[in-house]
Amino acid sequence: MVEHPTERLTTQQVADLLGVKVETVYAYASRGQLSSERAPGGKGSTFDPVEVAELTARGRRPPRQSPHEPVTVRTALTLIEDGRLYYRGADAIELAREHGFEAAVGWFWGLGTTPGVTLRPPAGLAPLLARTGDSLPPRTRLTDRLRIAVAVAGSTDPTRFDLREESVRASGAALIGTMVEALPRCAPDYPEPTLAARLWGRLAPEIPGPAALRCLDRALVLMMDHDLAVSTVAARVAASARAHPYAVVSAGLGALDGPLHGAIGSLAYGLLIDVINSGSAADVVSYHHRTGRDIPGLGVRVYPDGDPRAVELLSAMRELPFAAEVLTALEALVDAASGPGARQHPSMDLALAAFALANGMPGEAGEVIVAVARTAGWLAHAMEEYQEEPLRMRARGVYTGPRPAAD
Repeated sequence: MVEHPTERLTTQQVADLLGVKVETVYAYASRGQLSSERAPGGKGSTFDPVEVAELTARGRRPPRQSPHEPVTVRTALTLIEDGRLYYRGADAIELAREHGFEAAVGWFWGLGTTPGVTLRPPAGLAPLLARTGDSLPPRTRLTDRLRIAVAVAGSTDPTRFDLREESVRASGAALIGTMVEALPRCAPDYPEPTLAARLWGRLAPEIPGPAALRCLDRALVLMMDHDLAVSTVAARVAASARAHPYAVVSAGLGALDGPLHGAIGSLAYGLLIDVINSGSAADVVSYHHRTGRDIPGLGVRVYPDGDPRAVELLSAMRELPFAAEVLTALEALVDAASGPGARQHPSMDLALAAFALANGMPGEAGEVIVAVARTAGWLAHAMEEYQEEPLRMRARGVYTGPRPAAD
């Protein structure tokens, strides 16, 4: 009979016994395959040697994927099917109607909707964010401020390399609150202590009515995730390399900044202003076609019959009397861009642009809303990816350059 050691093992000892990296040991613990306890003094974790031996006997180390095989990303997070969007099996539209962003994040992170996740920056970080923000040029984009805030928050978090789910959730919840806190204040604090209320005060000069604030809260829920969008792929690639959560979010923000992804909302915002100022959506569309540019904010490939998120937000905006002019311009734009027998549909980017314009927010407000909301999604994808084989998301290059000279 083989005797197992009775003393608890350190994380490094477990990694050596299993032939894996320390990060993989934490992944086993997060999946419930190993149970961990804090070491005396609170530094590091310890593991039951019997459980480690049983895990070794079961051969539970995931097989390494061949570098010549395409990577298949299996996810339990988001499903787009039959023109509808689902978060962990729940209809995203219904979730947005029934719950605020904090509760929706809890659902998406596998915690349920009650009581919801507290999205607040760490105590003591606000002065550092304020000093950092004051050092930037006044015209610094809000999305650039978000990226800087993520870097600042990561540099001050000593737990950032702990990739266990409970640690990622704690750091992620604080990070989302930090991103909002880092934005310059435009209006006094709204009495409601939600993330949507705090974000409103950074984007609009006036205190919102309840219906307008509900629209923003709903938009945050609807933009939390959208399957494997390019920014989410970037985030998962970073997580595959076992980058910490702040680096994962930075990767997502980098991809989101592209004009074909997150920046579409800013382009659509300018388009709506052109329609309102000119009074002719047809002339605006004709000019875009003449210059060879696509109309930003129209159509989403996965929703051939219309983006349900946009339908939901635009429907909610009709409760706002001051939004009538912008909604009229949006409808005129869609009509002018639709060809015979080919009806166009507004995307969520166009709906967010209309929402921002109707509420006196700047053109990049839609990008900010997407970035804050999608951070919750990127972190959920990171938690999934941390449980996969490290470095699996490596593309295979096909060399097309000059061949080496023959000897």
